[in-house]
Amino acid sequence: MQAKLLLEDGTLFTGPAFGAEGESVGEVVFNTGMTGYQELLSDPSYCGQIVTMTYPLIGNYGITRDDFESIRPYVHGFVVRRHESIPSNWRAEYTVDRLLKEYGIVGISGVDTRMLTRKLRHYGTMKGILATGSKSVEELQEMLGSTPLLRNQVARTSTKNQFTSPGLGERIVLVDFGAKSGILRELTQRGCDVIVVPHDTTADEIRRLRPDGIQLSNGPGDPKDVPHAVKMIQELLGEIPIFGICLGHQLLALACGADTGRLKFGHRGGNHPVKELATNRCYITSQNHGYTVVDETIASTELEVTHINNNDKTIEGLKHKRFPAFSVQYHPEAAPGPHDSSYLFDEFLEMVRDHKRNLPAVPRQAELVAQLKGEL
Repeated sequence: MQAKLLLEDGTLFTGPAFGAEGESVGEVVFNTGMTGYQELLSDPSYCGQIVTMTYPLIGNYGITRDDFESIRPYVHGFVVRRHESIPSNWRAEYTVDRLLKEYGIVGISGVDTRMLTRKLRHYGTMKGILATGSKSVEELQEMLGSTPLLRNQVARTSTKNQFTSPGLGERIVLVDFGAKSGILRELTQRGCDVIVVPHDTTADEIRRLRPDGIQLSNGPGDPKDVPHAVKMIQELLGEIPIFGICLGHQLLALACGADTGRLKFGHRGGNHPVKELATNRCYITSQNHGYTVVDETIASTELEVTHINNNDKTIEGLKHKRFPAFSVQYHPEAAPGPHDSSYLFDEFLEMVRDHKRNLPAVPRQAELVAQLKGEL
């Protein structure tokens, strides 16, 4: 069966189909990672996007249960140069083709991904439609024009119910805007008592959980589409230590008065160089985002830039000058890697401990006594 990928500028790609049958509209983006296609497919930050892999061979090591970053894939399509239908890996449990079929995701192979990537770099990401079947190009153009891109990706990918991953260490509330499981894994490996909450959890609801720190997760889409999260962060800033990752980084910036804007073609892959300004050290990082904090808007805030992207000099890290809060645009929990930046979780927990030492919490019993006196 043949598949068609039609871009909004009229460019048409055809090639052998794999995965599910049907049609899907999404933002066409590219990822430069050489490994990690399973982690990419299961990363909620790709919700609503048709992902092009620049690495030419995909599927060669199959799919394994251990490598998922969420409970299901959220991509709207998968574009590769060569799809390997028979994986060769002792860990493989099934194929990419089977995974895409299971979740209704259309795939296309045989595409000149170098040409497609150059087009996206030159003109920017575009809306596209990926389809199997006999629909004509004219019919696909009509579907593409009449189907808007998603704007509610965070609500689609966030957990609907609060749940706990128990531990004996610091209590961390992980606000799930479309979180990768790697964030929860890094926190639980450090003994944290993690409570995962939905994206629309209010500041008062978080206070009632009595957390020692707040982790703002990654997630898909435009940070300005989740204004309720900005309000929650503003109310808790300075009261509870905060660490933001990716979308969480952008939301922290918005909460502090900075602005965010859209990148031409985004940063997606496991090989992005980031410089830490305090040390001039360069880290290789995993990234997946289409928006950035606007540099010119930082001066009017109480934020300080801590990291920059060595390719395009965009902001990659921020910290608050007065309050215990910092964030990074990249993924320190990266899977399959690199793991250069996992130390940031240690810095977060040290910040949490310092805050507890300097501002010890009122004992719960004293709180209850004061509450009872007030009611009397």
